[in-house]
Amino acid sequence: MALCRHGVGAMALPSELIVHIFSFLSDRDKLRASAVCSRWRECLFYPALWTELKLRVGGCNGSGSEEMAKLDFLMRKFGSFVRELQLELAPVEGNLSPLSSEPAAARMEQPPGGQEAPQRWTDAMAAYLDQVLCVLTGIRNNRNLQKLSLYGDTFILQQDGPLDMSSLQQVHQGDKKINEVQQLFMELLSNSRQLRWLSCSFMLGVATPCSLSCLSNPAAETLQHLSLLDHQLGPLVSPSELDRLSNLHSLGLDFCDFTPELCGLLASPRRAPLHRLSLLLNGAALEFKPLEGTATEDDWKALVRVSADLRVYMMALEVDSSELLRVLKPSLPLERLHLDSYSTLVTDGALELISQQYNRTLTHFLLLRDGPGFPDLSINRNEDPLVLLAWRCTQLAVLVIHGYTVWSHNLVAISRLRGASLRVLTVSEESVDFDPDQSLYVEGDPVHNLVKEVSLGLGRVWHPCLDSAVVLSEPTQHFHRELRAFSAGV
Repeated sequence: MALCRHGVGAMALPSELIVHIFSFLSDRDKLRASAVCSRWRECLFYPALWTELKLRVGGCNGSGSEEMAKLDFLMRKFGSFVRELQLELAPVEGNLSPLSSEPAAARMEQPPGGQEAPQRWTDAMAAYLDQVLCVLTGIRNNRNLQKLSLYGDTFILQQDGPLDMSSLQQVHQGDKKINEVQQLFMELLSNSRQLRWLSCSFMLGVATPCSLSCLSNPAAETLQHLSLLDHQLGPLVSPSELDRLSNLHSLGLDFCDFTPELCGLLASPRRAPLHRLSLLLNGAALEFKPLEGTATEDDWKALVRVSADLRVYMMALEVDSSELLRVLKPSLPLERLHLDSYSTLVTDGALELISQQYNRTLTHFLLLRDGPGFPDLSINRNEDPLVLLAWRCTQLAVLVIHGYTVWSHNLVAISRLRGASLRVLTVSEESVDFDPDQSLYVEGDPVHNLVKEVSLGLGRVWHPCLDSAVVLSEPTQHFHRELRAFSAGV
């Protein structure tokens, strides 16, 4: 007010005060404000304002060059001093924007087919490699980096399976660029000194089984979270490298890479106790990554004895129930379980096992299927297995269902059993079915009655989910984001 009365504008304010004011702006608003004048631009690019950067970068969508120019600008400006970098790369779809927690609009979104499709794949992979090179070049000498989270949305780009290294090698100078990417990633790990969080999920051509050996000794001491996930390579974390990371509190791995040897190392009393373990079981990978080499019941018992507060998050993607029964060990301290499939079915027997073994630990249960039809798990049973799960699992707080028939009266029972403690109850409208005889003893619209009864049971307003796309996010992206939320703050 005093400045206005004396005809003095914001330009008279000291730079430190302008920087403080700008600290309340979002990243997007900061970039917009930088175009106002040279003084603002200078103040808006103070390192203190850019300790954290969260982006989702799209590529081959008609504005790839513009996206690349924005990414290059951000990395040149902030890459050398940013402390936290969260980056999601979507080679085919998406735009440079702040990360959003909203799910993808479709799980199997494909670019247009026809003769242009092969060229589109090549363009997408070329854009992806250039983006990765840009990011790693910008941060490779950053010794203050404390949190690095990278996710590559490349898992669902082809109808016949995920893109692989051969797709990258078809790009012009693909082999050369892949080698450069891997060298830059190892150089980044070698230069790091304060790294506390390292996550690299489904980033084609970035991490190799040798990458972790380049991690500096200071960073090996400070690292508290590690997740290296790849849907094609063998184990990315060797026992010798895991042994160096004695202060890990949370870990994310492919389930088939969680061997008895790794489990035994984590059970060592010389290490800090493990608090969070996230495991991804991909049914498509079981052909070349058999379950026989994974941790046994005795291994889990030994780990839990040392890490008494350990909780596990697991996603099983396109896994047959017979394989699932082999995986779910009694001593596994399972807190969150996500069963996701297109062609495979979860059986009532698998749900029975889950509700009995994890009745004290299970808080999140997601049962999703994106295939044809809506199987009824309660056929030939006196009690619906989902109702039994809600009854037995006393800590259940999140329940999400799509692709299986959920009878309206069972949905009401679930809401009454768990009440307000069930913070999230998401059931797609397509999955809800009504008893044909219900109209004989219940008056009014059955959907309205269902909404009313479930809302009363939960103690809050509830509605079935009308858009299945809200429920069906892309699985690997969901796993990456859920892993981050699950492990944060440990």
